[in-house]
Amino acid sequence: MDKDAYKELKKKLLSTKKNGYDLVSAGDLKAMEDYCKGYMAFLDVGKTERLCAAETIRLAEEKGYKPYVRGMEVKSGDKLYLCNRGKSVLLAHIGNKSLSDGAQIAAAHIDSPRLDLKPNPLYEDSELAFFKTHYYGGIRKYQWVTIPLELRGVVALKDGTSVKVNIGGDPGDPTLVITDLLPHLGQEQAKKPLASAIPGETLNLLLGSRPMGDEEESGRVKLAVMQILNEKYGITEDDLTSAELEAVPAVKACDIGLDRSMIGAYGHDDRVCGYAALKALLDLEETPEKTAVCVLADKEEIGSDGVTGMQSAAFDTFMEDLCAAQDVPVRVCFEKSFCLSADVTAAYDPDYAEVYEKRNAAFVNYGIGLCKYTGARGKSGASDADAETVAYVRRLFDDAGVVWQIAELGKVDAGGGGTVAMYMANRNITTLDAGVPVLSMHAPFEVVSKLDCWETYKGMKAVYQAEK
Repeated sequence: MDKDAYKELKKKLLSTKKNGYDLVSAGDLKAMEDYCKGYMAFLDVGKTERLCAAETIRLAEEKGYKPYVRGMEVKSGDKLYLCNRGKSVLLAHIGNKSLSDGAQIAAAHIDSPRLDLKPNPLYEDSELAFFKTHYYGGIRKYQWVTIPLELRGVVALKDGTSVKVNIGGDPGDPTLVITDLLPHLGQEQAKKPLASAIPGETLNLLLGSRPMGDEEESGRVKLAVMQILNEKYGITEDDLTSAELEAVPAVKACDIGLDRSMIGAYGHDDRVCGYAALKALLDLEETPEKTAVCVLADKEEIGSDGVTGMQSAAFDTFMEDLCAAQDVPVRVCFEKSFCLSADVTAAYDPDYAEVYEKRNAAFVNYGIGLCKYTGARGKSGASDADAETVAYVRRLFDDAGVVWQIAELGKVDAGGGGTVAMYMANRNITTLDAGVPVLSMHAPFEVVSKLDCWETYKGMKAVYQAEK
């Protein structure tokens, strides 16, 4: 076989994945930068799932979406949304075809790992005031000490009203911090494994040190802190019992790298996919053939349980209502539907190559990462998509010019992770995982590629526009 024939055969038969920058056009690169600016703004506004939901509604209403009210007429071209308890959002662009032909769904989550305040959080020790926290999701505790933190959320009062809290989020605000041992006294701590070097009960937010009142009184710093909170928000210590306050990194999204090719921020998991799913839906210029549905769920980081999680009946109820308006049984809609479970995957990090299987890892700048299955060990807790589903998405993406790759989340038995995929699949909805590869996933400051963000948006749009 001559050299040219060999090269042609190799090109024809063997996989030749390329870096996305070798594939995209100059026009795409300009659009990518514009898209990423919008995404970074979304991250800065949406530090919590409540704030993400509020910003989602604002963006949707700008694009003509209306709140769904049960019993309202539903017709082709309608743009509807439903907010579930202020913490998750369901959106639908009603298609030309009946829901009996199914829907094209992108399901992401907008909660991220963080520190929640305990129900009785405020205390004083050694004339320092603190808030006690309980971490939410899979964090590495040592990453959360000695970094600036802000406190966001709501305090629900007995009269039924709620007070929004923002400490550290505005310019000039004070920030909070969790202290750590100095190296001079940390010899014993340094001998401990990373997982136990910082106990969960020591993740306490430092609030203040200035006492008030006479020196004979006790709890003077705690009272001074509570007075500040009362003056600003009108709350008392008892009101903290019914508060939902989250400590999150006090950082802004920013460009990473001398070439500005990446984005560093808190909350890429999974707001990077959530924003892509939302923006792709809002940017549909024409009514899709099949109804396009975007799900932005809560509670994925702790198992998708609860009334705002993907296991909740809220999604089923929303879809049942839409189907009922067209006299279609929801089970008929589900069995004809497709869902892209939009969640991040692990980007290959050469500094930690030992936990990746390089042939089956997702790489930065190689596009949206498909995951046939997630889970752990023997695929436990996974939705294992069938071959036909993977082929369907390959075709959609290739036809739309989407740069994509397929990967696993690390070596077999090295760990694993979960998404909302299995909860969609359990509803008899054909489902496949796909999302942006992330460096330093679940850290207070994660990193993603701008190109991968853009290709994920394009992939979401291809799903919504699919006719079959």
